[in-house]
Amino acid sequence: MLEEVSEKAKVKEVIENLHSEQDHWTEVIKPESRLLDLRLGELWRYRDLIMLFVRKDFVSNYKQTILGPLWFILQPLLTTFMFIIIFGRVAKLSTDGMPMLIFYLSGITIWNYFSTTLNSTASIFLGNAHIFGKVYFPRLTMPLSNVISNLVRFLIQFSLFLAVWIYYFMKQDNAINPNWLILLTPVLIIIMGLLSLGLGLIFSSLTTKYRDLSLLLNFSVQLLMYATPVIYPLSSVPPQYKWAILANPISSIVETFRYAFLGSGSFSWLYLGYSSIVALVILIIGIIIFNKIGRSFIDVI
Repeated sequence: MLEEVSEKAKVKEVIENLHSEQDHWTEVIKPESRLLDLRLGELWRYRDLIMLFVRKDFVSNYKQTILGPLWFILQPLLTTFMFIIIFGRVAKLSTDGMPMLIFYLSGITIWNYFSTTLNSTASIFLGNAHIFGKVYFPRLTMPLSNVISNLVRFLIQFSLFLAVWIYYFMKQDNAINPNWLILLTPVLIIIMGLLSLGLGLIFSSLTTKYRDLSLLLNFSVQLLMYATPVIYPLSSVPPQYKWAILANPISSIVETFRYAFLGSGSFSWLYLGYSSIVALVILIIGIIIFNKIGRSFIDVI
């Protein structure tokens, strides 16, 4: 309890210090903002607050756990082994000839970043109403800090994936055939982060008024995984249903990631461009809705 009070005090102190640095004015009167006034410039001025929120996220999630950050590694490993047993051994789903361990782990690694970021961002307003209601700061700083903290979590899980990948690569039995598309990995991560942030902002805004949407989101994310080639290759999808899978903007990201590192699957600039455009559109819509709801959500809560 004392640690939580201390964290809240630090957040309030950082916000007050940032306000005092703005020419010592406590209030700035501006014209009413326009619809497309995203106010992204404020995020840079509040970068220290963003990093404080990142630290707070790690401390609050793992300060009372036994294994702490080791859960970052255990979670994808346990999920991978479960997929091997259920989908590999029992259901006997195709893995395009790839070793099941590296096939499932590749999909889980990139998918976890999307699902974790989306779920955590979607609960921003409801989970932090006590902070939003006390002092002003750019509301986008908190969801952006979620993206960054989950990126750190992803990098840890990605290191695990790389260790397994290097093992199969060094076996020299042509089990995997990586290619130059590995260089697109940062681009894939950025697209996935923007997409999850945009969707999270939309759901976070809507859940201030419709609380049951948070339950719907958890269920929808689980279903969405089965509409994404995480546990199966795109090549195993019947032709008449392949268009529906490719309409999912996450599908091309997962498929490109797997194709780059394993040489299995397919790659298309067209579908990757489609995912990029959808991510940007959803992000802009999410920011607009989030900023609009953020002005009055305290009254609704």
